[in-house]
Amino acid sequence: MRICFIPIDNRPVCCTLAQDIASCDRNIEFFTPPAELLGSLTQTANAEEIYNWLQQIPDVDYTVISLDTIAYGGLISSRRSNRTLEEIKSGLEKFKSVLSGKSAKIFAFSSIMRISNNNINIEEKEYWAEYGTKIFNYSFNRSKYGENSPECQKSKKLIPTDILEDYLKGRRRNFEINKLFLEWKKQGFFDILIFSKDDCAQYGLNIDEAHELQKLGADVITGADEIPLTLLARTQEKDISLCPVFTEEDSKNLISNYEDVSVETSIIRQSELAGFKIKPYKDADIILIVNNFKEHQGEIVMKIDTEPFKGSFTPPAKPYIIADVRFANGSDNAFVNALFKNGRDKNFLAYSAWNTTANTTGSLLCIAKIVYNSAALNQTAYEKLLMTRFLDDWAYQANIRQLIDKPKNIDALMPPFIEQAGKFLGKYPQNCKFSYPWQRLFEINVDLTMKEEKDEFNRSHTLSDSALN
Repeated sequence: MRICFIPIDNRPVCCTLAQDIASCDRNIEFFTPPAELLGSLTQTANAEEIYNWLQQIPDVDYTVISLDTIAYGGLISSRRSNRTLEEIKSGLEKFKSVLSGKSAKIFAFSSIMRISNNNINIEEKEYWAEYGTKIFNYSFNRSKYGENSPECQKSKKLIPTDILEDYLKGRRRNFEINKLFLEWKKQGFFDILIFSKDDCAQYGLNIDEAHELQKLGADVITGADEIPLTLLARTQEKDISLCPVFTEEDSKNLISNYEDVSVETSIIRQSELAGFKIKPYKDADIILIVNNFKEHQGEIVMKIDTEPFKGSFTPPAKPYIIADVRFANGSDNAFVNALFKNGRDKNFLAYSAWNTTANTTGSLLCIAKIVYNSAALNQTAYEKLLMTRFLDDWAYQANIRQLIDKPKNIDALMPPFIEQAGKFLGKYPQNCKFSYPWQRLFEINVDLTMKEEKDEFNRSHTLSDSALN
């Protein structure tokens, strides 16, 4: 199988992770643009070179594409770009003509521009540093109470007219581009088209836009960065069933940070998009263990605590994967400790705790879909993938990141975590290197190698009704 994959930008979790997952199956030929052509925190993607790259690669079976890269130059650029609607349309027509000449199925997604509730302008326009929270409040009140409501008008007065107009102009442009994509879908250009609600609350202009797109027939899902991975999972047309099991069953209807739907809804929606069938425990091929929260989701970056996992962990007697979403932006140390206590068992497939509930779930499902029942598993690549996720989501995000206040060399801090993860997996990495691709603490690149070994994967799974304690 040949797959073309155009990421949303060049962050490791968006770019390298997809390559690492695809490399687990020797039957997948994976084509993705060089990282230097993709968007970053400070530069836009080189659309012209990506067009050229597309024309040069061989015919593929599937093209998974982040439309923000083609339209604006990346996810960050979709919020910052001052290009006009007509300029963007012109570039998109060129992209459409390139792909129209190919026979691949096209799985695509486009984001609905987020509205972050803070005054941090690292990923936004400059004025967000002073007016970000005020714009969020205006958006929230306009969505919840209406444009002419006292609440909306009061929040509107706190924002200079020229700044608010610039912001709304960008939103209108992106919304028109999304409607154009939807027209292409109706024309049959896209086989799958997903619109994602990025970092959203229950109310906001982004939520209103999502509702409008849905009225026009669009498929909308909560999430963003993970959607290309979820669509990558969808390329694996295998009949695999899944059963979510929650560590906090009574709290699965609570809403995660940065999302507008319950944990359960987010999990199921990602699973369905990835092509899994949801079945009862006794009938499911894979158990999806969700380490969810009780009263509210913790937030590691913002230092917001929550009640950690308590008790012991008893693995299911059938293949299982773990979505650790008790905290946003990293692992629940208590859960990882419980997981590590008994060592790796033959049914463990994968673990993830990347950022939001949707981020965690979408990436995890992609790993599961490609690894489970692979006819040509690359065991060395698979072990490298598992180790990388633990060193990123658990070792760095939940622990080391909390000890530093700026990017720095962490080589001396990592060995204890490498030892613990290696002991659990029964495999130890070599030549571990850690770097900051966007020169900030939010993401890290984990570069390591694993000792080459025979490709072995135990699929002698036993069906059982045993689950978590």
